[in-house]
Amino acid sequence: MSVLGQYEPREALHYFEEICGIPHGSGNVKQISDYLMKFAKEHGLEAYQDELYNVIMIKEATSGFEDVEPIILQGHMDMVCEKTLDSTIDFEKDGLDLHTDGEWIWADKTTLGGDDGIAVAYAMAILASDSIEHPRLEAVFTVDEEIGLLGAEAVDLSMLKGRKMINIDSEEEGIILTSCAGGLRLQGTIPVSCETYTGQSYKIALTGMLGGHSGCEIQNEHANSNQMMGRVLYEISRKVPVRIAVMAGGSKDNAIPRHTEATVLVEEKDKDIFAKALKEQSEILGKEYSSSDPDIKATLEEQGEKTVNVLTNLSQDMVLNALMNLPNGVQAWSMDVKGLVETSLNLGIMNLDGQKLFVCYAIRSSIETAKKYLTDRTAAMIESMGGSCETSGDYPGWEYRKDSELRDTFVKVYTEMFGAAPQVQAIHAGLECGLLSDKIENLDAVSIGPDMMDVHTYTERLNIPSTKRTWDLLVKVIGTK
Repeated sequence: MSVLGQYEPREALHYFEEICGIPHGSGNVKQISDYLMKFAKEHGLEAYQDELYNVIMIKEATSGFEDVEPIILQGHMDMVCEKTLDSTIDFEKDGLDLHTDGEWIWADKTTLGGDDGIAVAYAMAILASDSIEHPRLEAVFTVDEEIGLLGAEAVDLSMLKGRKMINIDSEEEGIILTSCAGGLRLQGTIPVSCETYTGQSYKIALTGMLGGHSGCEIQNEHANSNQMMGRVLYEISRKVPVRIAVMAGGSKDNAIPRHTEATVLVEEKDKDIFAKALKEQSEILGKEYSSSDPDIKATLEEQGEKTVNVLTNLSQDMVLNALMNLPNGVQAWSMDVKGLVETSLNLGIMNLDGQKLFVCYAIRSSIETAKKYLTDRTAAMIESMGGSCETSGDYPGWEYRKDSELRDTFVKVYTEMFGAAPQVQAIHAGLECGLLSDKIENLDAVSIGPDMMDVHTYTERLNIPSTKRTWDLLVKVIGTK
């Protein structure tokens, strides 16, 4: 039975529900790509699929629109896969468990993939329609956007004729995005030494943080569970001897981590002092983050006496100093656009085992030299501790275009439809528009989308009325000569 079949826009939500039934996390996109190629064949569309599984579809203009400039519709087919600890879904094999209350759509205990499944669904519904008037349409569906815009970097667009592009990867209705930050992924590894130790074993869990997309939520200063674990263990170690065995938190560089765990050992005589010290740290974090992360807390699970490998004292000092001092969060605000983050980084993944401390950052800036400086600064700190770094997925920012016919059309049509002008803004999150602008000379692009909440988290949801209004806007703009 369809979950979304009774809601408008019926055509787009039909395809969105089908997409949600297909596993399509980053790096696992062949099945969704093949689904799109099958759709193109069934609808008689010119279509291309490359070795990375990017897909391009082309539909010629309807009658009367042959001389209107072509329009590119663009979105990415991969999603961020996050889930609750008790979720049994296998993102490699399973579809999502969709739910709705008629106002919002969500997936049970997982991310929804509205970012960016709704873009793919919008484009499919337009391409499948026999009644929507439009010029030549060129739909570009990229892969692995969420792990470094890899598809957009590699895709061949030589068959396209369009110089106007509607990117549908925004998450707030009524806002037209016209520029974005550039970014990259930095991975660092610091070698550590271990020794055998016997003591009372405990699992510490830091939970209750709100997390979110590091490009859209970083300005809200939510607690980063990986950074907080370093802080908590540093403070406790100043009061009682504690030995760290393992730590792990986060699974995506561009998602602010909400949950981090550590296994530590203490002597039997120190366990009461240790428990008290952890409780104090939990209370301190609760007070400090009462506004941004009201449910933040540290919990303790006793595991009995164990003999395991723990960090040597020298390595433990180095690991805690690293987590205390490595940068995280907003580093600079724009001097030109009030309220816009200029430069930031997010410690999205942290893993400590018996051989190394691994950290993975998403680094962003709307200024290329500032992005390079922050990358070099972070790498220098890691290398000063005997570590090594590598970067990947480096993508440029998308520069603001002073004269934009497409932007003007959106503002005019939106104002006519809804009685108020939309906001024209820049965004700190990365969009594919920058990379694609490098591939298409003189590209005129905007980014739009319906209201979504908590993207990149397991509380992600998509607003149905907003999805309908955004659909109406998109169809109206496409049909404007």
